[in-house]
Amino acid sequence: MKTSRPARWSLRVVALGYLIALLGTPVVLILWRTFEPGLGTFLASVKTPAAISALNLSLLIVAIVVPLNVIFGVVTALALVRGRFRGRGLLQAVVDLPFAVSPVVVGVSLILLWGAGGWFGALDRAGFKVIFGLPGMVLATLFVTLPFVVREVEPVLHEIGTDQEQAAATLGANGWQTFWRITLPALRWGLTYGVVLTVARALGEFGAVIMVSSGFAGVSQTLTLLVHARYVDDQNTYGAYAAATLLMGLAVLTLLLMSVLNRKRRTT
Repeated sequence: MKTSRPARWSLRVVALGYLIALLGTPVVLILWRTFEPGLGTFLASVKTPAAISALNLSLLIVAIVVPLNVIFGVVTALALVRGRFRGRGLLQAVVDLPFAVSPVVVGVSLILLWGAGGWFGALDRAGFKVIFGLPGMVLATLFVTLPFVVREVEPVLHEIGTDQEQAAATLGANGWQTFWRITLPALRWGLTYGVVLTVARALGEFGAVIMVSSGFAGVSQTLTLLVHARYVDDQNTYGAYAAATLLMGLAVLTLLLMSVLNRKRRTT
């Protein structure tokens, strides 16, 4: 059944209007409020010690989380696609768990596990602080970003099959040689796309991180927490807009990179 031209245009207008109302208007409003006093005011706001520390901490968390997610994601995807073992369905469900569980619940769970009175509270009492420090924030971000690499690599493994790997094995290649020379190059676009998604999610995480962070500026305050602190605690509305714009700029760069990689993946 074909849709008439007026109906198609009506659907496009409704979809575009919905996106503008939901996404475009808030973004334009934030940008207008940010740059209304001038570019110099914006630069002065994002060059404060608190803002620079928050940016550095956000990037540090990304730098820790991405390699760990790459290793875990590739290994897990290989196990799910190539392996046949009991509990495979359970592992599939665990990988998707961050999509179903609220990040706030994740933060509370980490406190119950790693806090002073938790199951692993002995570490806290021994002086190794997990909760309200960098380790807790990394754990929270790892959990919420867990599925992205797995879910991007898994369909690629299904698509490439095992023919090339079996051919390499018959030619005398061992497991590591097959992985590095055959499997990993075939995964490059799916893996890269998963990394970009992980970076975007890690930069924007708020719910889980705020539960396990002390929120002190210069100590354990990411960019998202800086926006919250400036707007709610400090009543610094402009500072919150400026920090949000900086965070939005990083997100836009990530999305542009994602678009470029997706286009290349389709043409290769």
